[in-house]
Order: sequence, then structure tokens, then C-alpha cells
Amino acid sequence: MSESNDVVMNFFSTPRSGTKCGYVAIIGRPNVGKSTLLNHLLGQKISITCRKPQTTRHQILGVKTEGDVQTIYVDTPGIHRQQRKALNRYMNKAATSIVHDVNVIVWVIDEHWTDEEDYILERLKTTEVPVILALNKVDKVKDKRTLLPHLKALYNKMPFVDVIPISAKQGTQLDALQTLIAKHLPEQPFVFAEDQITDRSTKFLTAEIIREKLMRHLGEELPYALAVEIEIFKDDPAEEQIYIAATIFIERDSQKPIIIGKGGEKLKEIGSEARIDIRALLGRRVHLQLWVKVKQGWSDDERALRSLGYD
Repeated sequence: MSESNDVVMNFFSTPRSGTKCGYVAIIGRPNVGKSTLLNHLLGQKISITCRKPQTTRHQILGVKTEGDVQTIYVDTPGIHRQQRKALNRYMNKAATSIVHDVNVIVWVIDEHWTDEEDYILERLKTTEVPVILALNKVDKVKDKRTLLPHLKALYNKMPFVDVIPISAKQGTQLDALQTLIAKHLPEQPFVFAEDQITDRSTKFLTAEIIREKLMRHLGEELPYALAVEIEIFKDDPAEEQIYIAATIFIERDSQKPIIIGKGGEKLKEIGSEARIDIRALLGRRVHLQLWVKVKQGWSDDERALRSLGYD
């Protein structure tokens, strides 16, 4: 494995006749299970997950090819009303800009209809793309008899092509969801190779794994004031391992000891957990080195965001 722009698998595909292929946007407000849904649909983790909202910051492509159907899923950041910082505006733009440029939209909600859903609903009413409404987390519904009237009420909100209850975490109804999606995909050649899973580089996925571990270990506020950049990504054949050096950017000096911890224990724990997942991703031994640096106000600085890959 060489330098930073290696994609996970080959990008090109051999054209086939009689195939269906299309792009499917997975949208919704933060923390409704969009990334969990993508990972379960693919049968492989490519999008990080965390109970904290706004974990996903980028559009992440996941490709699933079965038989004559290739579905290109686009996991998007959670759509939210608050856009106080440049990072929030970037995330909302990444999520909302795609609704006119795909073949199918899967709008994921949970049992709580909020103002964020009303905000999304108004934007979806302007698109002619077929929308499937997926009611997630039905495994948490104790009285299943309440599902049918709830689904009917949801169906009346706009002309969805389908409304389906699912559990992304348990895998409930995901085969049925994929069947519904396939009905609306156009007949055309595959875009990606049949064995390709994502268009993202291993370097990008590695940075995301590190950020996931940071989000899971830190408090409520700090995860949104940090970013991860891979400085070195080098295959070392002599040592039969990959050497990775990553910088964790934060906004204030006072945040440094929170990440590093007493005697560096917190950072060691984060690095150890990240190394396990990175090794599983790359299939090689990994030497991971983490640094913490202050980049003041990066989350509200357009130039800083571009330098960190938010463009």
C-alpha cells in the first residue's frame, strides 16, 4: 500500500449490459442512524458512528453490487438548522446539495418528529427525486400496534414513493429496503468495479477512525472542536507494517490536557483503539503516532477548513 491517495479498491469497472445502477442519498437530521444504516447495507464499516450528533462531516460513498444491480449510497452529514460556524454551514451544504443530483433519496427518521424534520421536509418538496421514508429504530418500539397508524400519518406528509419501518442496528427490513431502492434505479452500466466498496482513500478512512475514537472518549463539546489530519502514511516493507503519523487539531490550549490525559493515558487509549480498527481496515500491522496541535478558530475559518479537507 503506497501513499495517501490510494482508494480502497479499483475505481474502474467493465461495462455490462442489462444492469441497473444509480446514486442513493441517505439523509436525515443528526443521530438518526444514517451511518449505521450505510455500514449494515454494505456489510462493512466505512462510515464512523457515535451516539454524539453530527459525527459525519463529509459525504461518504458506499458501493454495493449484487447481481445486476449496483447501488451507490451517499452517507451525508446530519441536516440541522443551526449554522453558526463555517463547519456547520459546510456540513449542511454537503447534505442538502445532493438531493437534486441522485436517483433515489432515503430519508431516515426515528420515532421523534422534530423541527429539524419540518426543515428537511420543506427542502424535499422541491425535488422530483423519488423519496423513500425509512422509520428507523423500530426495535425500540414496545407496542408494535402503534406502528401502522404512525406510518400512515407519515405517508400523508408528502408523496413518498414508499414508507418502511427498519432497524439499521438490528438489520430489520434492510433487504426489503434495498428491493424498494432497486425499483427506482435506472438501467445503465455500473459506475464502479464490482468489488469496490468506497471511493474514499485509505488515508481518509484512517483519519475518520481516529476521529471516531476521539468522539467516543471525549465529552459533549470537545469533539466538535477537533479535526484529524494524516501527516505521514508510509508502507514499511522491511518492518512489514504501515507507519502513520496523525495530527489532532483543536482550537484552544486548554483543550490539550483533556485529550492527552494524565501522563498521556487518554491519548494512548485512543491510539490503541484506533490502531485495532486501522489494522482491520488495512490488513497490516500498524505503527500509529498521534500529535495534538492548536489551530485557533479552525471550525469557523473557511481557509482552515479547506486546508483540512472540508471543501
